[in-house]
Amino acid sequence: MALPAVSSCIDYKWKYDVFPSFHGEDSRLSFVSFLRGSLHERGIRVFMDDEHIRTGEEITPALIKAIRESRIAIIVFSENYANSTFCLQELVEILKCFKEEGRLIYPVFYYVDPSELRRPRASYAEALARLEERFKDNKQQVENWRLALSQAANLKGCHLKAKIANEQEHITEITNEVSARINRIHNHLHVTQYPVGLVSRVKEVFSHLDLWSTKKNKMVGIVGPGGIGKSTIARALYNLIADHFEGLCFLPNVREKSRMPNGLAHLQETLLCKLVKEKDLKLGDLHEGIPIIKHRLGHKKILLIIDDVDELKQLEALAGSCDWFGPGSRIVITTRNKQLFTSSHVKSIYNARELHDEESLQLLCWHAFKKENVEFDFMEVSKRAIRYCCGFPLVLKVTGSHLCGRGVNEWHSALDQFKRIPQGEVLEVLRLSYDALGEFEKEIFLHLACFSKGEELGEVKGMLLCLYGIPLDNVINVLVNKSLIRIEGDQVLMHDVIVDMGKEIVRQESPNEPGKRSRLWFYQDILHVLNRNTGTNKVGTMKYKCNGVERHS
Repeated sequence: MALPAVSSCIDYKWKYDVFPSFHGEDSRLSFVSFLRGSLHERGIRVFMDDEHIRTGEEITPALIKAIRESRIAIIVFSENYANSTFCLQELVEILKCFKEEGRLIYPVFYYVDPSELRRPRASYAEALARLEERFKDNKQQVENWRLALSQAANLKGCHLKAKIANEQEHITEITNEVSARINRIHNHLHVTQYPVGLVSRVKEVFSHLDLWSTKKNKMVGIVGPGGIGKSTIARALYNLIADHFEGLCFLPNVREKSRMPNGLAHLQETLLCKLVKEKDLKLGDLHEGIPIIKHRLGHKKILLIIDDVDELKQLEALAGSCDWFGPGSRIVITTRNKQLFTSSHVKSIYNARELHDEESLQLLCWHAFKKENVEFDFMEVSKRAIRYCCGFPLVLKVTGSHLCGRGVNEWHSALDQFKRIPQGEVLEVLRLSYDALGEFEKEIFLHLACFSKGEELGEVKGMLLCLYGIPLDNVINVLVNKSLIRIEGDQVLMHDVIVDMGKEIVRQESPNEPGKRSRLWFYQDILHVLNRNTGTNKVGTMKYKCNGVERHS
């Protein structure tokens, strides 16, 4: 039952925004009724039940399903909450969602002090005593309820105190808090078209985060080779736990961006822009940015994901220590280099694992046949294909797209080519998709790989029109269909491994002399050619920055 719930939040799809848990006689016709009305007025979807669904002793499957399909649980701890085994079972199920799936819980202590739950006293002590007498033959059940109450008491929420509480003010406060959380949907990240095998891997990383600990900060590393899905896991994790934090920042392609002139300072600017809305800040260098980050974020609970780090200096510039950020913050780093963590503060590490054969076959089928299951005639050759893909999601995606629409004999012919290439050399496998392109399609692919990753589609089309004199929508569609590029929103995107492959193809044109290559994008290579006057007529395109503006020549 847990897996569909995690899968839904990977793509931010919820049936309900809020699931309320409460003791009916205490608050149904008063506080909970007014809270529901306030949430409803703001367009917030609240799970609605009627009184008969909460009668009896056992929580119903319908309620368990509603809990799993809700983004936020609001628990109203009133005087008689612990008198109901129904409420206590509901609480355990909600906390299970918190532990397994990162669900957000918002407790409301309704004229009850949190300490009454933490170390039971008053009505809660009396209720648990009665339950211990009643469940003499199942003492563990009562201990589970006692633990659930204690854990919930430590969560941040809202406390209504007798004689001084203004219920309407608290209802407005809760409504505003819930609204702010669910409005973050515009910040969610696209994860992947086919999330095969993703749910279990995200849950494994989630288990390292220890979200129960709201006082301490924690760094978690995701490590593995290129193409194994580290960034995909990180994006899904971001969507899963985003509701728990005051500020959110996902920094992609750190390795690539840090190599640009003043690249780390620009990344620091991006970090501050996303976390404290500092849009006009311009940093001279990374040493100027570090104290600003520590000062501005030292009291803010943030989620920061630093994607594709390959040098310690990048981590030191963006998250040099956990104490840079406010209590409860979580920093997640993805890298191909596990050695990076030995000299850093990252002690909790998840090693990204390949897809197993069943998952590999399913992902291959989605890209090769556009459906979940393999066609009968292709069963054996598909098994052969997944052996060569070694469980790498990217290689499975590119291979499946490369073979899409081809016959069995063509599959065997292509796999015969794969056989001549060592399995571990992922870039060489990916190059087979490049080799299958026409000469003009190769030309356009290399241009996009070297210069246009992440740019707006309209700008890319305009640039290609200027360079080649004709619209190239058809060529772009070919590259999309081959899974060499993807269009998300209005951006042209590529996986890092594919970009690396394209740049390596260009580098091999002249490994030792950049002036003999067809394209130059690395500013040091451009300076080498200009300073030494080693350029030739083979250099067709250069991309560089002038006064902060990227230019082609």
